Amino acid sequence: MPTRLLDEEFDARLASVRERIAASDADAGVWFDATSIEYLTGFAHVQTERPVVLGVAPEACAITVPRLEVERCEGNPRVDRVHDYFDYPGGKPIETVAEMLRGMGAGSVLADADGAPGVMGYEGPPLSEVVEVETQSWVPRMRWRKSAAEIDLIRESATWANLGHRYLADFTEPGAHPATVSQRASMEASRAMLDALGDRFVERVRASGPVQAGYISAHETALPHGHTPNQRLREGDVLITGATANVDGYRSELERTMFVGEPTDEQAHYFELMLEAQDIAIEALGPGVPLADVDEAVWSYFEEQGITDLARHHVGHNIGLGAHEPPYIDRGWAAHCGSETTSYDESDATMRPGHVYTIEPGIYTEEAGYRHSDTIAITEEGIEPLTYFPRDLEANVVR
Repeated sequence: MPTRLLDEEFDARLASVRERIAASDADAGVWFDATSIEYLTGFAHVQTERPVVLGVAPEACAITVPRLEVERCEGNPRVDRVHDYFDYPGGKPIETVAEMLRGMGAGSVLADADGAPGVMGYEGPPLSEVVEVETQSWVPRMRWRKSAAEIDLIRESATWANLGHRYLADFTEPGAHPATVSQRASMEASRAMLDALGDRFVERVRASGPVQAGYISAHETALPHGHTPNQRLREGDVLITGATANVDGYRSELERTMFVGEPTDEQAHYFELMLEAQDIAIEALGPGVPLADVDEAVWSYFEEQGITDLARHHVGHNIGLGAHEPPYIDRGWAAHCGSETTSYDESDATMRPGHVYTIEPGIYTEEAGYRHSDTIAITEEGIEPLTYFPRDLEANVVR
């Protein structure tokens, strides 16, 4: 299974944005967003108070980085020239960007923002102080539809997420602390992944391993984004798990509702309601299906069961380089696409081959939460589930 994107993928992406630049009156495209820069060039970095800025012109591709990033992006086959400033605020990142753009012959640009985001205290001047700027959002929109190569990476991620989840289930027992079980499962799965891939593993993490597996437990599961409680596992606990793996920047999402010991009748009842909701969502997926319809089908089921008050979020979201990406499986998505506040139109309101979604309808009582999440690709013929840990009740009881 492939574990890295080939140069051809990046070449096609840069060719696409160059076509858009050529069709405009601008001289170049500019990107401040770290994920967009990674998507176009393969240069991955942590977005901090030190802006990294990519410039793409018809015949050149240049980047401005803080001095500490120079060695990491030198030699990138898609970047023709690296410009650098020492640091921020002592350095002058936007002035360096202006120099870069002058060297590219760019007096007007189409940029993803009028300046770097205010991350970690950055307060730099707008780009429009040094060059004529119009904004564009090409790359986030390009990322909606994954290529076959991208789906291969997400599929590989799902393989290792499944292993991490298996370790998580195996190490779970009464008296264990959820934090240490999560760390142990992540470590063992990461070790297996690194041993298996060897030099095919692409460095995309810092300090931690490529597989992350863990869960929230007890009362915290009643909160969709609950924290890991400082409470050792006990018989009767509900767990909401989560596992993923980083494969050349791409990830999958696998979540399960599990039980420490035999569930009560009430817990089993809510589990089966949640599972049926996920079944309904999965059965509704497919190319050309309106995104809002999938969420609406689940909501109708919740209404039928009289549990709409237990719902806290929509069915799911796209996934890839980002853990959460549009489009969203949400009852309001069609109206959002048709509103004046977005650049999306009616054609953006439906599922397309190449979209990859998490399917995760959940219900939350005062005592506990119940949510599975599976990563599923939309294909020309229908769907392809990428995550595959068992979903039934019996398989998710830890004895």
